[in-house]
Amino acid sequence: MSAHAPARGRRRRHTDGAGHENEERWLLTYADMITLLLALFVVLFAISSVNVSKVKMLQQSLRDAFSGKVMNGGEAIMQTSNSVAVRTLDTQPRVVPSTPTIGTPDNAAARAALAARREQDELQRLKHMLDAFALAHGFRAQVETVVTRRGLVVRLLTDNVLFDSGLAQIKAQGLPLLSEVGTLLGVDHVHPIVVEGHTDDVPIATSQYASNWELSTARASAVVRWLIARHLPARRFSAAGYADLHPLASNGTAAGRARNRRVEVVLQRIHHTPESVAP
Repeated sequence: MSAHAPARGRRRRHTDGAGHENEERWLLTYADMITLLLALFVVLFAISSVNVSKVKMLQQSLRDAFSGKVMNGGEAIMQTSNSVAVRTLDTQPRVVPSTPTIGTPDNAAARAALAARREQDELQRLKHMLDAFALAHGFRAQVETVVTRRGLVVRLLTDNVLFDSGLAQIKAQGLPLLSEVGTLLGVDHVHPIVVEGHTDDVPIATSQYASNWELSTARASAVVRWLIARHLPARRFSAAGYADLHPLASNGTAAGRARNRRVEVVLQRIHHTPESVAP
């Protein structure tokens, strides 16, 4: 046998690319295998770990859902900084029936109706007082009072009572009547007062009044000035002239024209309701 021939059973040595032997290469393979086994064990442990409390809650929820049980509410978890607060939520809103308030003082419509009724009674009381005065002092034929939608209307016929024909100076014999009207107006402190002048349809053209418009307005203004001079507040008054636009009777007769020549003092309503249906 040749001396240069390799001996049987001698292990062949591995070398690296440069011809050097690499005896630790097997350690790299072993380390990779150990790492993979460790990862496998961690995954298996994670899968096998079960949150028992959550499983029980899930089981209870499923039983309730499929057993036909009606749930009254749920639970909502409100996270706080360091603790968990649990509150019960009502899943069905509670409907509270409203209490009828019709006819009670707390109801706006009822209060308005009550105020209107009291106002109506007060206007009727003033009307009866003025009617009694006119009857007692002989002015019944020259004074008319009526409670309408507008309020208390006091109609003063001007012929031979307040004014001479074509003039707007108040006559002395009409002052007692105006004084009583002013007294009744002074009983009230809140209602607006409008004084309106009216004439017949006979044209007028004088050096002082060019038409019935000027005459009717001047007569209304004269009554307002007289009442204010008796210490009634000016802020409550207004004056208007309507000439022959709103007649009460036909202008075809002397009696009708006399009725249309008038001054109306209106104590205006503050509260208006469907009950106020007077003409």
